[in-house]
Amino acid sequence: MKKFILIIIAMFMALPLSVQAAVYDIDPAHTDFGFSVKHMVIANVKGTFQKIEGTLEFDDNNKLTGAHAVITAESIYTKIEKRDNHLRSADFFDVAKYPHITFKATSVTYSSPGNLTITGNITIKDVTKEMTLTGETLGPVKDPWGNTRMGISANGTLNRKDFGLLWNKVLESGGLLVGDTINLIIEGEGILKQ
Repeated sequence: MKKFILIIIAMFMALPLSVQAAVYDIDPAHTDFGFSVKHMVIANVKGTFQKIEGTLEFDDNNKLTGAHAVITAESIYTKIEKRDNHLRSADFFDVAKYPHITFKATSVTYSSPGNLTITGNITIKDVTKEMTLTGETLGPVKDPWGNTRMGISANGTLNRKDFGLLWNKVLESGGLLVGDTINLIIEGEGILKQ
């Protein structure tokens, strides 16, 4: 019996320990949650949300395993104050009632080292929809101050009408002032938690 117990203990000791995720805080100074949307059918207007926080999780092979972001809706910036204020109003994001946009990854798959597909839930104005992002991760690297950093670059699309962002104007030509498809362009860095 004693020999059997020793064998069981040895088997458990031979099992690998569970891998703890490396958690990186999103660095807002080096992260851009940008977007572009068709304007009057002839051009793309670009903008960004200037306040974002959250975390990125990586395994021991530096593969992304999780992501969570909270974006301050009021921080939208498109270079024109009048337009930004309109986007903050009830016609669009209604930031007084819905101050945050959130994203949480539900799965991450890699097609090749560094190249990934992130599926997750994005919530805008209390409406949650699944969204897919494709992109790459880079790193890790040490910055001059001794911090370990990982980078992420990802793109995706969503339909603004799915989230109740319905305001629009019909042009004389029959087109719409604002397109429905929003292209997301995410560039970011995370700093390893100590």
